[in-house]
Amino acid sequence: MEFHYPNGRKYTPVKKDSKVEKQEKKWSYGKRGMTLEEDINESNQFYLERGIAAVHKKPTPVQIVQVDYPRRSAAVIKEAYFKQASTTDYNGVYKGKYIDFEAKETQNASSFPFKNFHPHQIQHMKAVLQQKGICFVLLRFSATDEVYLLDAEDLLFFWGRMENGGRKSMTKSEISERGHLIKLGFQPRIDYIKIIDYVYDFI
Repeated sequence: MEFHYPNGRKYTPVKKDSKVEKQEKKWSYGKRGMTLEEDINESNQFYLERGIAAVHKKPTPVQIVQVDYPRRSAAVIKEAYFKQASTTDYNGVYKGKYIDFEAKETQNASSFPFKNFHPHQIQHMKAVLQQKGICFVLLRFSATDEVYLLDAEDLLFFWGRMENGGRKSMTKSEISERGHLIKLGFQPRIDYIKIIDYVYDFI
């Protein structure tokens, strides 16, 4: 089955050499080397299993364009496209409050470029804030393995600065000043719920 990105480019999964995989597994000891998505998904599973919160990653929408029917009782998808998501990556409920957030990471050590965000995601965050939902972004600086929780209102402030002709990124110092560094742990790996308890007014 063929998958394509929204721009039409064919999706080709990367095949890893078995020796390389073994080396990567060796270096990932103690949870090092995991992607931000993997860390968040694992943390969400931890929250769910213990009844702390119910937060899930939204599935990537797919548009099917070609289906073959080799027999009446079966259908085989031959071609499909990844559609660009219209919202953020994660949503759920914590203590009766709606939670919605996006997760991004960068190799840049001193700033976080806005090219990582899409206008429709910004609009979605605005809509969530208008409905009094808890909305934020988790930002990882891969070079130093630091993860920050930045409230959506702060992100929108910097986004507005860009739209008014300002810089096309947030500096790491700005994120550090306005955001909240999440100390990485073991279970959960990224304990963003602890930060939510600190930042937002929960009774």
